[in-house]
Amino acid sequence: MSGILEGKRVLITGVLMESSIAFHAAKLAQEQGAEIILTAFPRPTLTERIAKKLPKPTKVIELDVTNDEHLGRLADIVGEELGGLDGVVHSIGFAPQDALGGNFLNTPFESVATAMHVSAYSLKSLTTACLPLMQNGGSVVGLTFDAQYAWPQYDWMGPAKAALEATSRYLARDLGKQNIRCNLISAGPIGSMAAKSIPGFGELASVWDSRSPLEWDLKDPEPAGRGIVALLSDWFPKTTGEIIHVDGGLHAIGA
Repeated sequence: MSGILEGKRVLITGVLMESSIAFHAAKLAQEQGAEIILTAFPRPTLTERIAKKLPKPTKVIELDVTNDEHLGRLADIVGEELGGLDGVVHSIGFAPQDALGGNFLNTPFESVATAMHVSAYSLKSLTTACLPLMQNGGSVVGLTFDAQYAWPQYDWMGPAKAALEATSRYLARDLGKQNIRCNLISAGPIGSMAAKSIPGFGELASVWDSRSPLEWDLKDPEPAGRGIVALLSDWFPKTTGEIIHVDGGLHAIGA
């Protein structure tokens, strides 16, 4: 029996560690029949080492999503490798340390601008860079952390994720005519490299111990990876502009 991504070609960003959601999305995508290519920044060699743990060999290319030169050559590089694309996974987020950890009122605009550029605007810039390869439509899937709420320690990454969620909706609006869907997975906290960079991450994650209806495991990124693969597949042909929660149900619980 073939997998749900059989014949699909997918670009995946954000594979930094074996514990990252993006790694599990890449692994599951290959197991479900997709050809994939990975991007990495600032250390492609780190991603190349992690990629060796995937079921099949895959190429890793350097991509700084704030660099117009990198974005400008992306379609040519990926086109030579895969011929085209059916899916793109945006798993990119970054904020300087002074934009996190309880410093919300004192963060300078320069740090806020960096967080917005890398974490939100990059969804648009990555997607448009890949458009020449998506002539037959496709699926763009990003990762958010529920921006409806103000979370402990998360500070300016919260507004950045809110901007990411709005960006996804506008991409869904403008790309629907090209049969390109754009959706987000809102994942619960995972003990990834990105999470460990947030001061006081344990305080944020502890909310899930008391409020999540389903037991939540910080060490298990696979449920979110499965959500990404599902949205990349043809099983959601008319779903776009959506945010799917893979958070144990916490988003539905008031207190």
